[in-house]
Amino acid sequence: MIATALSTPALAQDRPAGLAGSGVVTSSRDNSPQRPIRFAAAVPAGAALIVPVTASMDLSASGLPAGTAAAVAAAAKAARYEGKPLSTLKLHDIGGHPAIVLVGVEKLAQPKEAALADAAGKAMLALRDQPSDIAILGGRLPAGSAPYLAYGAALAGYRYDRLKSEPKAPPANPVVVVSAEAGAEAAYAGDLAHVASAVRFARDLVTTPANELYPESFVAAVQRELKGVPNVKVTVLDEAQMRALGMGTLLGVGQGSRRPSRLLAVEYRGAGDTAPIALVGKGITFDSGGISIKPASGMWEMKGDMSGAAAAIGGVIAAAKRGAKANVIGVAALAENMPGGGAQRPGDVVRTLNGKTVEVINTDAEGRLVLADANQWTIRQYRPAALVNIATLTGAIVAALGEEYSGLFARNEELAGRLTKAASGVGEDLWRMPLHPSYAEDMASEIADIRNSKEGGRAGAGTAAHFISFLTPEPTAWAHIDMAAVDRAESDLPTVPKGPRGYGVRLFDQLVRSYEK
Repeated sequence: MIATALSTPALAQDRPAGLAGSGVVTSSRDNSPQRPIRFAAAVPAGAALIVPVTASMDLSASGLPAGTAAAVAAAAKAARYEGKPLSTLKLHDIGGHPAIVLVGVEKLAQPKEAALADAAGKAMLALRDQPSDIAILGGRLPAGSAPYLAYGAALAGYRYDRLKSEPKAPPANPVVVVSAEAGAEAAYAGDLAHVASAVRFARDLVTTPANELYPESFVAAVQRELKGVPNVKVTVLDEAQMRALGMGTLLGVGQGSRRPSRLLAVEYRGAGDTAPIALVGKGITFDSGGISIKPASGMWEMKGDMSGAAAAIGGVIAAAKRGAKANVIGVAALAENMPGGGAQRPGDVVRTLNGKTVEVINTDAEGRLVLADANQWTIRQYRPAALVNIATLTGAIVAALGEEYSGLFARNEELAGRLTKAASGVGEDLWRMPLHPSYAEDMASEIADIRNSKEGGRAGAGTAAHFISFLTPEPTAWAHIDMAAVDRAESDLPTVPKGPRGYGVRLFDQLVRSYEK
């Protein structure tokens, strides 16, 4: 073997200054395009069909020709299909259509977003590989249903394949919503299409691996997404600016990483000078746990520990793009929690923006630390009428509520009511959790104003929420959503292909609508 001596200049260039990763770009591709959504008054020839049905199984006004409707009804009867909500039956080669999917929907007196979007989405997932146009027939549904059917189809059509070296080209044939309603297409294109786009953007952020998505690249992605959108202002604080302000809890979380932390604020003004609604999300772009390091099993999922930030920013993007008549602030507290040589240690004491001090008991209880500074800054900067936190915060909420609910903590009843109603309308359900006075004693510190964690398993989600509330100045109306159980779908859901849900964007869209005038 021949040894080769390297010169000093060569050694200096071996790893350029500031390089935090390998320097090798994984992919420059975009995701494959989704099927376009169109509207038409007639069924396209040769299209696969989606036919929403109720338990009555009456197909007389579905839009199917009489002969085709009779054949479908006979096949459904033979299969003992009853049209229960979200049940499906897939038929083949009837009436010149390669596939027909019947999907159950509850009997509605007026359009209902969750029911209609879920029905369309569930049927779309059954036809995801169908190499033909797909037509959705909503003839028996209430007037105004067509935009929600298109919305569900758009949400279910999400795909993320940009990192595959040779992705299989998926069908790009359009989805056609068959409706005679005047203005249905405009209603979708000017409103719900923008919400669907914001959900897809949030899913992209959560899916992207942490070697590509980190605080700086999160900011850059949001700036690209908002380019040219009117009435929007983007503010970014770097570490030097946060240090000058005294934001020690946010900076402390990121100090073990070579990726610098950021605070991102997206301000949308659509309602004059009224006080805004603030959505503040946890943006830990990767959470190793820091010095209190997590076990290896499942740690890869911690690339999604910024799902709350994706939801908060996605919510304000949806509002801005559809031109909501409301003022909304989206704030992302962005850091990477790593166990580097400069990482904060258990036992350290850090200071928040407004001077309160925190004893760090567990460096894996980091989300509440970044939210503390972000909340204080948001209240100081914008004087919001209400502030909602959203975060993949605790394993305790997963144990308490499973995958069916996020936990809702609130110290304002009106805000809690708005959030609960908004969540139920889109199927992103919340369950109200207590803020018990005893949590203050649990979190008391002997040397600082509060500890960031308690040792022992009692009320982990509640004590975490108390910590954030304690450091969020009164009298601001405040609520916190712990979404740790619902950031991902481990199998297909009606409007969510397996993977990140983009949870919270639709919830926040409905919350913003409740404030519009």
